[in-house]
Amino acid sequence: MLGEILRVFLRPQFPELLLTHVELSALAVVIAALIALPVALAVRNTPLGTAVAINVGNVGRAVPSLALLALALPFLGFGFAPSLVALTALAVPPILINATTGLQEVSGEVVDAARGMGLSEAQILRDIQLPIAAPVIFAGVRTSAVQVVASATLATFIGGGGLGDLIVEGFQRGDEAILLAGAISVAALAVATEVLFGALEKVLTPKGLRLSRRKQTK
Repeated sequence: MLGEILRVFLRPQFPELLLTHVELSALAVVIAALIALPVALAVRNTPLGTAVAINVGNVGRAVPSLALLALALPFLGFGFAPSLVALTALAVPPILINATTGLQEVSGEVVDAARGMGLSEAQILRDIQLPIAAPVIFAGVRTSAVQVVASATLATFIGGGGLGDLIVEGFQRGDEAILLAGAISVAALAVATEVLFGALEKVLTPKGLRLSRRKQTK
């Protein structure tokens, strides 16, 4: 069985399937961030806007990934583009919720003190709100990325390609080696994404916040 799985990994088309999966996932997360972050920034100082953004994000998270892919199919047809649209819609809610929550949780007293010191709204956002909210925001991006990598497997059902093609092929042919090769590849990619974004989150967290967290855990 192990030899058969390795033969699947050595197929000439395997790197292309892996690259398609990574490209589809990465583009979806980047586009989602470009959509969700400006919205979170726009509503950060309005309680009503914040509540609406969080509720919309929660509704979005309740929609199954397969349903999003099915909804994209009648309007955009088969292929890479409809898969990208569906996965982007899947990626937006976690980023939107965490970004909105992270910016909302920045202490109002700290913001007021910054205004009292003469800082502009842009300076407050750049120097205070974003650094403090960064760990929460990046946690949302990490959650979104892992979720998209796993869900991109379903893109094969609307012609999006990726590692899901191996899983479907394994089912169709009744070949456990092909099926396991696809499943192992997706699982390994999801774990690698989690580890990578976890490391980036630590790097991007301000040193003062890291020290504060360590003191709280002691």
